[in-house]
Amino acid sequence: MIARLRGLVDRIGEGQVVIDVGGVGYLVFCSGRTLSRLPGVGEAAMLEIETHVREDHIHLYGFAEMAEWEWFRLLTKVQGVGARVALAILTVLAPDELLQAMAAQDKAALTRASGVGPKLAGRIAIELKDKVGAMALGPLAGLSDKNNNDGSAGAADEAVSALVNLGYSRSEAFRAVSQANHDLGGVAPLDELIKAGLKELVS
Repeated sequence: MIARLRGLVDRIGEGQVVIDVGGVGYLVFCSGRTLSRLPGVGEAAMLEIETHVREDHIHLYGFAEMAEWEWFRLLTKVQGVGARVALAILTVLAPDELLQAMAAQDKAALTRASGVGPKLAGRIAIELKDKVGAMALGPLAGLSDKNNNDGSAGAADEAVSALVNLGYSRSEAFRAVSQANHDLGGVAPLDELIKAGLKELVS
């Protein structure tokens, strides 16, 4: 199985690149984000590779960073998410943005990807919410844990909802309330959380 390719960029097409390794050209399917980070034709490049072997083909999927590769593997484990849809998601959402979307259960962020409707977005958000626990959530982890374990969950949830009602995305609201909750010691009442969250959003 091919796990990594290091060679010269031979040509770049829509959703794919050919990497020349010792005179052999490997066709690799990539997200738009990875393609945008590749050097010019004739220059050296390295891609992490996920190899899919089927009865009728062998496909290589390439990633500029390990985090994107890890997300590709997670996404394709969700029913209804094939390699093409996973790459579409990774084109519109960077790994850290995906992590935040899962923590915030921001289904709308996922529907920005081609081929992802509300129903599939909901399935992805639900199935991957727990699986991303092993990945670093940073300051978001604190709010997620509190939402599961203590009374401050209600205020945090209501603050997020209030900011969403003001027109902010769920991911933006979640991030702002998470930071506000941290700054206020995790015990702030609803009105203070909302004010501090708004301050985070406009700063």
